[in-house]
Amino acid sequence: MGKTSRCLSLAALFFLSAGAQAQELTIMISGGFNAAWQKLAPRFAAQEGYKVVTVTGPSMGNSAQAIPTRLAHGEKADVVIMVGDALTKLDKAGWILKDSRVELADSTVGAVVRKGDAPVDISTEEALRNALLKARSIAYSDSASGRYVSGQLFEKLGIKNEVQNKAHQIERVPVASMVADGKYQLGFQQVSELRPVSGVTFIGELPASLQYTTRFAGAVTKTSAHRQEAQKLLQYLSSAAVQPTVQATGLKTVKASQAAKQADTVQ
Repeated sequence: MGKTSRCLSLAALFFLSAGAQAQELTIMISGGFNAAWQKLAPRFAAQEGYKVVTVTGPSMGNSAQAIPTRLAHGEKADVVIMVGDALTKLDKAGWILKDSRVELADSTVGAVVRKGDAPVDISTEEALRNALLKARSIAYSDSASGRYVSGQLFEKLGIKNEVQNKAHQIERVPVASMVADGKYQLGFQQVSELRPVSGVTFIGELPASLQYTTRFAGAVTKTSAHRQEAQKLLQYLSSAAVQPTVQATGLKTVKASQAAKQADTVQ
């Protein structure tokens, strides 16, 4: 092979390698949108020919798995998908590419009991209050829904002192998995995080008067080397075509007016 041919071959290999690299996207995602993501990611990857790498972790908190901690420690991501107000904080801290945020879904809070246990009524304020008072133990998450349950819900129901010794924050793992194992009788978390877990019975959402809705949104990171592809992914996840899949996981489609305002929470 002549010198010219070798140079052309090396150049071809270089461009092929660069193309393969450009088609790999790393997504950091928190639990609330993850059930929908697991269904949609393979479709997007097949449609676009990209390799998608998923890294999971909480939207907030100080654990090593939390998305802000991962980024601070130098882990790379092209897209982050997380609780809206946590994403806002990342933006203010300088991690997010300007104007790349896309509103993805809204998530309400619900509850589960262990499969086989007697159903519990939480459909009204009074029913929820009685259920919490009678429960042997209560579990809630270490993310946005858990902060609402521990910081506001108990107070609104006037039972903060009565339940404080039997209500426990669960870190890193799904609340429903702990209920399924029999470690807690009643578990609260975002509906989209409760429904995928086996071994529990979903008993409903919080009453409308006490409901707390969390916004999930995504954005491209400033460190992404594949910004155009990353933005295309976010547009796909927010498109009308995928909303039936999003809704099937317990999430709610973002209303156009709320998307324009980029509301992090809707109470």
